[in-house]
Amino acid sequence: MTMTKRIAILGGGLMGHGIAQVFACAGHTVAITDPIEEVRARILSRIAANLGDGEGDLSALQRIEVTDSLCACVASADWVIEAAPEHLELKQQIFADVERAARPDTILASNTSVIPISQIMALVERKDRTLGTHWWNPPHLVPLVEVVRTYETANSAVNATMQLLRAVGKSPVEVKKDVPGFVGNRLQHALWREAIALVAEGVCDAKTVDEVVKASFGARLAVLGPLENADLVGIELTRAIHGYVFPALDRAMSPSPYLDDLISKGRLGFKSGAGFRDWSDDEQNALRARVTQHLKASFSARPKPEEQER
Repeated sequence: MTMTKRIAILGGGLMGHGIAQVFACAGHTVAITDPIEEVRARILSRIAANLGDGEGDLSALQRIEVTDSLCACVASADWVIEAAPEHLELKQQIFADVERAARPDTILASNTSVIPISQIMALVERKDRTLGTHWWNPPHLVPLVEVVRTYETANSAVNATMQLLRAVGKSPVEVKKDVPGFVGNRLQHALWREAIALVAEGVCDAKTVDEVVKASFGARLAVLGPLENADLVGIELTRAIHGYVFPALDRAMSPSPYLDDLISKGRLGFKSGAGFRDWSDDEQNALRARVTQHLKASFSARPKPEEQER
């Protein structure tokens, strides 16, 4: 049985409140803060809405304290998880402040999705206790957490973090090299780059790209990873296919001009009602609802932490 830990979450927005929910539901004590008063004021109500929607026990709220300062939040923490906006200088300053306020044995983790952890922790003196914990949105429903080590991260910090995450019901994986985008986002955005190129080159429209993914290999991705699939069909066939396909794939080293064109036209995605496709309010709400329903069904089907340990 994992001992109760005190978890400090820095950032109460989209990711932070969900991460706090995970630890509180697992019985840990959570302190959470955000520099914006309006965000702090909504943290508990957002978590309560999730819990009231069948995602946990409302008593977990009693284990969450919203604080109005970083120092108060991290002072007695065993783990600090930063979930601030993706700005390098901001994250660097946060961890410089955390190191002054937290215990010397506290493990320091960043929830960045793409920035190398070694850059974020550049101002921290004791780098052996620093690492990345990249959660996926929404963090209380998506099981994966990428635990990212730098060349200075101690094995003990990685092992303790992996154990903690397993105990709260997550599926942690160790990323052994600190590269931009880690594993998940490198794979995801490699797919996005080719998807955008297909549309930009007039091969098909955006709706077709999405339908092809969802109705073909996407339908089996939850149970068949890409390298499992390569082994399944055979390495010789995989190599033969690559000989034909790879020369035609997009190799762009910078964001697609097609994206710049969409942005210049004000097609910014859901928030403007149009991106690659036009989206009415009803269509946006329906898509969000389908994604949430799918994730909740997957979450409910997963074994509980105590069952995973058997």
